[in-house]
Amino acid sequence: MRAYGQIARLYNKPADTAAFDRYYHQTHIPLAKKIPGLRSYVISNGPVQALAGIAPHLVAILRFDSMADLNAALASPEGQAAAADLSNFASAGATLLICESKTV
Repeated sequence: MRAYGQIARLYNKPADTAAFDRYYHQTHIPLAKKIPGLRSYVISNGPVQALAGIAPHLVAILRFDSMADLNAALASPEGQAAAADLSNFASAGATLLICESKTV
């Protein structure tokens, strides 16, 4: 089975969800889509439900061909720009998960 590099970002609920959503869709997504090696970018659509604990406002999953490609992407100028942009809209915080994944 083929393994992939994957980033999952769970964004906490912001005070102003409309402003967050607007900025995320109009500014952050286009910026992040410039990251080299990005193969897919999927986000949650509508409310996120948690079986336990507090649900995030939005979940984003970015996939790369390998962990090496993911690490290179994070180190790239485009990856650094996307990371730096978080302070412009994710004031409620976010959890970043990086892992190797595979289809089973």
